[in-house]
Amino acid sequence: MEYGLIAERLGHSFSKEVHARLADYEYELKELKTKAELDAFMRARAFKAINVTIPYKEDVIPYLDEIDEVARKIGAVNTVVNRNGRLLGFNTDFAGMKAMCEYAGINMQGKKVLILGSGGTSKTSLAVASFMGAREIYQVSRKKSERAIDYAEAYDLHSDAEIIINTTPCGMYPEICGCAIDLSRFKNLQGAVDAVYNPLKTDFYLAAEKQGARAVCGLYMLVAQAVFASERFLDKCYTEGTAERVYKEILKKKQNIVLVGMPASGKTTIGKILAEELGRPFFDTDLLINEKTGLHPSAIITEQGEKAFRDIEADVIKEVSAFSGAVIATGGGAVLRRENRENLRKNGLIWFVDRPVDLLVTTSDRPLSSTRELLEKRYNERYPIYNGVADFVVNNTKSVDSAVEQIVKEFLK
Repeated sequence: MEYGLIAERLGHSFSKEVHARLADYEYELKELKTKAELDAFMRARAFKAINVTIPYKEDVIPYLDEIDEVARKIGAVNTVVNRNGRLLGFNTDFAGMKAMCEYAGINMQGKKVLILGSGGTSKTSLAVASFMGAREIYQVSRKKSERAIDYAEAYDLHSDAEIIINTTPCGMYPEICGCAIDLSRFKNLQGAVDAVYNPLKTDFYLAAEKQGARAVCGLYMLVAQAVFASERFLDKCYTEGTAERVYKEILKKKQNIVLVGMPASGKTTIGKILAEELGRPFFDTDLLINEKTGLHPSAIITEQGEKAFRDIEADVIKEVSAFSGAVIATGGGAVLRRENRENLRKNGLIWFVDRPVDLLVTTSDRPLSSTRELLEKRYNERYPIYNGVADFVVNNTKSVDSAVEQIVKEFLK
């Protein structure tokens, strides 16, 4: 390949799409599963320029003829350029993470900072935190070492940390659930930075947000470092604002449109039209449950009980929430479980399709709302939850086309 990215696994990567928006070169993703494969690839030097990610940011260094000062000080390389057979190493992650922190308004000046993880991105984060004026910096790893404390010590002695940076792969696609640390134990938390960018919002991000801290995930860093890397690839400078433009384009492309609301509120009808209009795949969680089990949701509730149905529904929502760039219509009670609400938010913007209860129709295939009395009870119970989880509310009292138009306008703005 001429240009591309090497790593152990790349199923989560957006890098190809980012570089496609920067320049007219073919950017390939190449998985190297073993150190032997890495050795053969680096010795062959059959590329013009590459990016490097987990777990090879340190392993590529012995193959390089020259390393720039920033990469040398950090001890990690994520960009390699082949100039007439000589391999030059750079670290554009430093500039990318710094740009992301500044974009998110996360100030480390005079703050105590914890950095989770011990790989190349951890070293980059240490350099960024130092450059941005952190008062104290501690690296946190599962095993205590000369340069890292363990998580027990982080909880016991550093629960006053104000900024926490996650450089572990915890919560990264395809395992989108999980957080490396319990953020609720850090009462002074002001900022949380996650190097993970897929999903767009991790459990780490959501936990920090819940505590009122400024939080950011790694998509802006990915884009910014790609801009700096591409400048090294081509020996050129991009115009100011390029990173922000590409970031917004990728973010919009990857975000899901999620529809929540009562049964018979029009979610499926609206969702299908939205998907067709925007050229996106459409998923209905009730239909996915039917495909998964061979049973209609009403049959599961009737035969196995509501809890059994909600457990199956939670598994399906976890799976569909890992998708990106989709339109997702959920069942009426999907938002009852907190885990569902959080999973849907990881890649999605949520619209509450609000249709007044007097316009909702009861049907026998919905056992939890099969009568007018049950329907009104469900509506009153769920209404505040729908409003609480929604980023937007669309009032579906006019035409379906009107609701679709509103959602498209809000999504694309």
